[in-house]
Amino acid sequence: MSAEEKIDIDLFKVVFRAMAQSDNLEIMANHLTQLLVAALEIKGCTIFALNPESNELEDLASFGLSMSYLEKGPVLSDKSITDTSKGKPIVISDVNNTDRLQYPQDAKEEGIGAIVSVPINFSGRVIGSLRLYHKDVWDISERDVDSLLVLAENIGLAMTYTRVLNALKTIRYTVDDIHSIWLPDQE
Repeated sequence: MSAEEKIDIDLFKVVFRAMAQSDNLEIMANHLTQLLVAALEIKGCTIFALNPESNELEDLASFGLSMSYLEKGPVLSDKSITDTSKGKPIVISDVNNTDRLQYPQDAKEEGIGAIVSVPINFSGRVIGSLRLYHKDVWDISERDVDSLLVLAENIGLAMTYTRVLNALKTIRYTVDDIHSIWLPDQE
C-alpha cells in the first residue's frame, strides 16, 4: 500500500502567501510551522537556521513541541540526522528503529514516532533544515518528500530575502541618520 499524499496545490498556495506577505523572518517562520502542523496533521514542526561558525542548527521557529524538548541541548548538524546537512532529505519513519538521532531518548519521551528532515538550501549551500515530527510511525509518500524539498527551497529564498531586506533597511536608516547630522536642512 502506498503512502497517502497530503501536500497539494492548496497547501502550497497558503504557505507561499504566508511567505510573500511577511518581511519579518521570525513571524513568517512561526506562521509556516503552524500551517504545516495543521495541514499535515502532525505533532510538530521546526525550522532551523544553520550557524556556520558553531555548526549548530538554531531554532528559528517551532510549533507543537514542548519547551523541554526544544531545550534538550544544542542540535549539531554533523550529529543530528547528518545527511540533511549534506543536502539530502531524510525520512525516519520510526524513531525506535534508527541510529540517526542525536537525542533519541528525548524524541521518545516527547512522543515523537517519526521525523522528516529536509535541507533548506540557498545558492547551492545548506542554510538550515525543515523538520516535521509525527506522533506515529509515518509512511510519507515520495511525492510529499519532493514537495517538501520545493517548499524548503522557497523557505531558503524567503530567509535570504528577509535578511537582505532587513540589512538594506538598516543601511537606509544609517544613511538617513548620517545625512541629517552632516547635511542639516538648509533654510
